[in-house]
Amino acid sequence: MQLLRPAITAAIAVLAMAVVLSSCGGAQAHNITKILAKHPEFSTFNHYLTLTHLAAEINRRTTITVCAVDNAAMDDILAKHPTIYTIKNILSIHVLLDYFGAKKLHQITNGTALAATMFQATGSAPGSTGFVNITDLHGGKVGFAPEDNDGTFGAKFVKSVEELPYNISVIQISQVLPSAAASAPTPAPAEINITGIMSAHGCKVFADTLLADADAVGTFQDNLAGGLTVFCPLDDVFKAFLPKFKNLTKAGKSSLLEYHGVPLYQSVAMLKSNNGVMNTLATDGANKYDFTVQNDGEVVTLKTKVVTARITGTLLDEQPVAIYTVDKVLMPRELFKGLAEAPAPAPEEAADAPKPSKGKKKGKAAPSPDEVADSPADSPDGDVADQTADGNGAVRIDGGRFGFLALVVSAWLGFSVL
Repeated sequence: MQLLRPAITAAIAVLAMAVVLSSCGGAQAHNITKILAKHPEFSTFNHYLTLTHLAAEINRRTTITVCAVDNAAMDDILAKHPTIYTIKNILSIHVLLDYFGAKKLHQITNGTALAATMFQATGSAPGSTGFVNITDLHGGKVGFAPEDNDGTFGAKFVKSVEELPYNISVIQISQVLPSAAASAPTPAPAEINITGIMSAHGCKVFADTLLADADAVGTFQDNLAGGLTVFCPLDDVFKAFLPKFKNLTKAGKSSLLEYHGVPLYQSVAMLKSNNGVMNTLATDGANKYDFTVQNDGEVVTLKTKVVTARITGTLLDEQPVAIYTVDKVLMPRELFKGLAEAPAPAPEEAADAPKPSKGKKKGKAAPSPDEVADSPADSPDGDVADQTADGNGAVRIDGGRFGFLALVVSAWLGFSVL
């Protein structure tokens, strides 16, 4: 046993390390909105990161640095009354596509570095104007200047706000980076006729129904400038659904139509990388009206508590608007109480198949359309799909893994006394 003890100890150590690393692999990604929310002096900067949809892009990326400016510096920008698109360009140049923590900033190789920004990555920056020069200055100061600046380092490093090496670094700089290219007036995109696009590409029934509802179509139009994603059911699909639709109340009809829109731009790549619960245009406080985005390879599905729809085509994908076709009408649980998606015919339950609610009796008939229209929504409490992850970056350790780790440690202690 003496001879075996070193080998056993080494094997146990390797197993324990594998378990710990596997458990830590569940760490959640950073959330710039929550990071900045802890610092009220950056509330305006934080607000416009959300309004311009830059926050979602920052959260999607890794190895990134956000150069935040305080509320007074943001007031200087807003005093010039720029469009929201110009504000987005200005803030984009404050997002560096590399990691610069406080230590790295004061130890830059050769004293200077050139960092690409999100403004450069958009393709909107002429030439190299989307790069930022970072230079160590006399007296321990660090200066920042856009490439299209005259070389004056007006913005200085103030402090580190939060660092998650080497994922995201949030730092404060003393003033807005003065970029003529980023600050240039940026016009709003041309008016997009979303119903016309849908009508011409196989979603005419849905588009006509939307046009007939002034409240719903107004909600879609109001979100065009800030970002909008539409999921339109194909004609045959929505035509077959019309009997159920006609039995909804007026408010229910508007909510169902709005349930097919998301108030932000989502490209296919973004949908694939942002799997999880997503709010819709119909979301209103306690009326959640959300669904879950999932993907399996190239297939993206939208799972409500009632149906699972698949994205079948792209009609438009030009920021700030995306329009996709889907093979089913998205039916929210809030309107279709008691209806559940039919189980898959396969003998084994699919990995993403919805789980039946506890206590639901088999063979219970679905309610009639009249009952559907008037029935209130089920309470969302206790529903597994409604439980969303806390976004403050905590590491979640699976109980089974922790138990296994305890077992490994116990085994090691047992061998130690042999």
